[in-house]
Formats: sequence, structure tokens, C-alpha cells
Amino acid sequence: MTIDVIDLRDFYSQRLGIVARLLINRGLKACWPDAAGQRVLGLGYPTPYLGLFREDAERCIAFMPAAQGVLKWPTGRPALATLIDEFSMPLPDAAVDRILLVHSLEMSDDPERLLREVWRVLSPSGRLIAVIPNRRGVWTRTDNTPFGHGRPYSRAQITQLLRQTWFTPASWGEALFLPPVGNSWFLRSAMAWERVGAALSLPFAGVHIVEATKQVYRAIPAGRERTRLIPSLEPVLVPSSTATRDKLSESRVGKGA
Repeated sequence: MTIDVIDLRDFYSQRLGIVARLLINRGLKACWPDAAGQRVLGLGYPTPYLGLFREDAERCIAFMPAAQGVLKWPTGRPALATLIDEFSMPLPDAAVDRILLVHSLEMSDDPERLLREVWRVLSPSGRLIAVIPNRRGVWTRTDNTPFGHGRPYSRAQITQLLRQTWFTPASWGEALFLPPVGNSWFLRSAMAWERVGAALSLPFAGVHIVEATKQVYRAIPAGRERTRLIPSLEPVLVPSSTATRDKLSESRVGKGA
């Protein structure tokens, strides 16, 4: 289900991809206005969006799954992107403060296992943002964009998936209300589409932008087992060896009589 990294790069170099990046960046900035001093990790194909945080963050790196491939990022600087196994990331527990998932969950063969690995490397006070195609959106109906590949999700499905993997949704947003058409008129009116769609709460946005927090303490059922009381017995004194011989002699005498 994973799309190739070359196709992703080509999409974001086109006018439609540039507009999509700007609109999604607008939603990300609303959730995370500042990442100063934070350790930021992008997973999937996050490089078009990590520029928001690279300058202010303590460190900012990109992990790309092996099935997708990796491209050097940023260009002209030391590389901050690497190829990894998405189910076994080369990081210790609680290593990062912010994680951004783009072109990741919908492309994964096992999204639940992926999110459990994300949970492991995220710090207890960390936050996750996932950009996920909306199954009711127009962008999932065509395969000329990366958002038309993989498995799209509804809001209810995202909530269920996050809760199963020990995350709590904290805030929601949408982006890409305009149709995925490369026509210059549509692209020039992109901000108008976004404002109208957000104001009317239209359900046909191209992507969900969900922020979630990590559940550090999981709920444990409060049911108790019934305790069965067993009455204690008085201790029995063990007869001495002399008293035992006397009782045996008396019983033999009685039998002889």
C-alpha cells in the first residue's frame, strides 16, 4: 500500500502539491504554534512540513519507512532524514517530545503496531499530530495525489485506533477543502475554500489533522475477587513416643483379655 518516495517528491514539486503543503501547514501551525527547545520527529514523508519546526526545535529529524524509500533532507545541509523499520525505530524509550505523522498511518500495513512503537518513543508529556486522509473527502477519490492512496479514515475510526494504542485525542482540525484540481483558478481561490469549509464545518475536507496525547497510566478494572475465609483449627499436640508405647501396650493387653 506504500507509495514510492519519488512519487511523493514529484507531487510536492507541482503547484497542487505546493498549495496542499501550505494549507496543511496552516493547520499544523494552529496546533503547534511553537516548538522551541523540543525534540521533533517526523514519520512517513514529513519533510514538506518539518520546515515549520526545524529552526526553533532542539533537534528535528525525519524517519522514512523502508518500503517507501528515503530522500536526502534538507538539501545543502547535513542530512536529517534516514531509512528505518517503522515497527522498530532506532530510538530509546521516551526520546522525543513531538511526533508528526504524514503519509504514514494510511500507508502502514499494521497501523496499530506502528502507533504502539510511536507511543514507546514519545515522552510522557509528548504530543502527536497525525495528518490522515478523510474517507469522506474528495481527495481520496482520485489517485493523482498521495492522499488517494492507502486507507482513509473517518473521525470515529481515528478515535478508536488512538484509544486502542494508548493515545487520547486532544484537538481536531481539517484541511484541503478545495477539489484536487490543478486548475489555476481553483488554486488561486484555495484560501477562500478553506475559510468557507471551516466556517460551515463541512465534512468533505481532504485530511483530518488530529493532535493526541500519550496515556501514561492505563485504566485498570476495579473489580475484586471475593475472598473465601477458611476457619482456623486448633493445633493438635503430637503424643510423645513414651505415651504412644503405653497406649499400644494397653491395647494389646485388652485384646489378650
